[in-house]
Amino acid sequence: MSHLDKLKLAYIIAVLIMLLFVAFIVFVIMMYNKKQILYLKEKQQNSEHQNQLLQKELEKQKLIEQERERISHDMHDDLGAGISALKLQAEFLKQKADNGDLISDIDELLKTSEEMNLSMREMLWSLNSGNDTIGSFVEYAKMYAFNFLKKTKIQLVSEEQNVNSETVITTEQRRNLFLCLKEALNNAYKHSQSNQLKLSFIQKDKEFMMKISDNGIGLHETNSEGNGLRNMKRRMQEQKGQCEVTTENGTHLFFKIDL
Repeated sequence: MSHLDKLKLAYIIAVLIMLLFVAFIVFVIMMYNKKQILYLKEKQQNSEHQNQLLQKELEKQKLIEQERERISHDMHDDLGAGISALKLQAEFLKQKADNGDLISDIDELLKTSEEMNLSMREMLWSLNSGNDTIGSFVEYAKMYAFNFLKKTKIQLVSEEQNVNSETVITTEQRRNLFLCLKEALNNAYKHSQSNQLKLSFIQKDKEFMMKISDNGIGLHETNSEGNGLRNMKRRMQEQKGQCEVTTENGTHLFFKIDL
């Protein structure tokens, strides 16, 4: 074989090797693209499945909200009207009564009717999904605290720090925070001997804190877990939140949840 033939053969072999190398690269790219397509298809299917689950959950939540609204309207129309009728009848009887004991009993009936009316308003507020925002909770909490303390010697001071009124809060979080507020106000009225109570609402990103501080006598060491504190801590634990109490220069309650 001549030198020229050897060069031709070497050139042909080199070309074949190059072609094989190119074919291998093309094969690898094709396999990679195929895997990518399969991965994207699988991801799209998973995404569609997640969207379907999310859609079902949204529909479920919508049905729950509609049922809550229905119950709320029924309570307002039926129970509210019934309580109002009872109050009117009791007031009419009081005007006609001339017996001191009977008048006293009617006053108790009127007081009970008013308490029932307040309890119903609280339930209506709790059921209304339109109130599932931080702004709604803060305003209702301040209003409740003011009405609770206005006939006592305790002066109410309220403050807000970085509160975003439109931030969503779940119904359960809102309800449990409110029940903790009620318990704390009741304890302050009964046990603190204070003349001032400060109600603070603080928001930091997705963390929300309610702080209730009075300038009273504080809690006795042996009774630090009494007066409803166990219930408040349990409520916060159920919401994966925190409840802390300090007793330096009064009683200070901290309720913290993640939104």
